[in-house]
Amino acid sequence: MIDNKTGTSAPLSIETLLTHGGRNPDDQFGFVNTPVYRGSTVLFKTLADLDAQRQHFLYGRAGNPTTEGVEEIISALEGAYRTQLLPSGLAAITVALLSCVEAGDDVLISDSAYEPGRSFGDGFLTKMGVSVRYYEPRIGAGLAALMQPNTRAVLAESPGSLTFEVQDIPALAKVAHAGGAKLIVDNSWASPLYHQPLALGADLVVHAGTKMFVGHSDAFAGTISTTEAAWEAVSRVRRLLGFFTSGDDAYLVARGLRTLALRMEAHKNRTLEIARWLESQPEVQQVLHPGLESHPDHALFKRDFSGSGSLFSVLLAPAPRASVAAFVDQMRLFTMGYSWGGYESLCLPVKLGANRTAKPWTKDGNLFRLHIGFEGIDDLKADLVDAMARYTLAR
Repeated sequence: MIDNKTGTSAPLSIETLLTHGGRNPDDQFGFVNTPVYRGSTVLFKTLADLDAQRQHFLYGRAGNPTTEGVEEIISALEGAYRTQLLPSGLAAITVALLSCVEAGDDVLISDSAYEPGRSFGDGFLTKMGVSVRYYEPRIGAGLAALMQPNTRAVLAESPGSLTFEVQDIPALAKVAHAGGAKLIVDNSWASPLYHQPLALGADLVVHAGTKMFVGHSDAFAGTISTTEAAWEAVSRVRRLLGFFTSGDDAYLVARGLRTLALRMEAHKNRTLEIARWLESQPEVQQVLHPGLESHPDHALFKRDFSGSGSLFSVLLAPAPRASVAAFVDQMRLFTMGYSWGGYESLCLPVKLGANRTAKPWTKDGNLFRLHIGFEGIDDLKADLVDAMARYTLAR
């Protein structure tokens, strides 16, 4: 809880919110950080309290002061009614989707969405009798042609995880709502600092908090932030599934959030510098970063985003798999890994195939997804220069 001691009603800055939000030292004997609360049993003092279920916390699985502090911050950042902290980004996607559908319903998912989310749709939702279809990420208002009477959810991710298409969230929201569906937006890339899907018409916003919120590659977390109308269904599904984030992981999320504004600014600037530099390299066919003027969705990005994230892709000239191995196997600073958002730079070779069905990927060349961490910019450029030289030599 933030105590505005100035007595003014002026809104607090993002930096102040991240520094002071979700903690109350007066409740923690003066300790500046809310401690890690571990526990299952919460004690009731009287039978009347037990019968009325009127304590703030009733059972450990429902949350504790550590998890609640994180939820308070994220709700304020997203402009949400409430937020639910979950064990992973995938858990956030699954609970969000399940809160919208039942057997016989239909779901539309962006073709560029996070692949484990697609797997949940194809491998779980279809088995419970929900039809799952995929739409071209740049479809915008054209989504109306795909809506069915039983479509109850649209899952967008802007920009996409691997190919970085920016989606027209207001247009998607208008179409979804006209058809009686809810719009879910994965906002992990830009974070609520640079993108506000709820303000653009979304009903639910999900995050892989493992990425930018944690920021240190040492904990899993997911969040769902919702409008008031969407909250009860999310809370019910989470409760029925028994998902719970431990106090230890919640503490690490809270720790990461304190520096989120500083890290996002540094990630943004460093990533844009390297992305622009890569555009001038002879082996590079295209840099897929919506913050670049060359990106096909740059105008939409400028309209709906106030900043950009640490992740983008680069398409290199066609070459055999041996060139891909030569590129990544001997890198000194960039390493290979599926996650992102930490202090370390990552480079992941990407093969697009079965995970693109609405609009198959047809571009020639080899795609690499880069996450730019906090190493020296010149050191990272030198690592990429050497990698591209090896790539060319191995053809």
